[in-house]
Amino acid sequence: MKTVTSPKGLVSGTRAPISFLLALFLLFSLVSPTVSAQSQKQPKPGQPYALIFGTVWGPDDRPVYGVKVKIRRAQDRPKRVRWELSSDHRGEFAQRLPAGHGDYVVWADLKGFKPIDGTTLRPGQDVPVHVNNDERVDIGLHLTK
Repeated sequence: MKTVTSPKGLVSGTRAPISFLLALFLLFSLVSPTVSAQSQKQPKPGQPYALIFGTVWGPDDRPVYGVKVKIRRAQDRPKRVRWELSSDHRGEFAQRLPAGHGDYVVWADLKGFKPIDGTTLRPGQDVPVHVNNDERVDIGLHLTK
């Protein structure tokens, strides 16, 4: 009989240590969200920007968590979504936009959304937003039963 020893940390049959493969996986998982966030044409750091800040309200006038909020420019096609985000635990969301004059439309998308109490909710009306320059605009999205 012959005993064969191999250095610690090697996967049997390969020459790459497990820690190297794990580091490579973590590197790719950290880089991929950065690439997708940059593709949404966010204003660059240090440049002026406008901000749409809003809250998603339920039919009982309480904030709603986890609702998809979609934003498009008013002159774009109705199905064209420029920005998509979700409401946080306080029902709030915020999206940076390029500074300058612009008209936007904001709405709630309830596809796949299941409220905790099991009621069926419907999105309210789309909210038009006008931005003049580098300002903050506060809005509210109201859901109905």
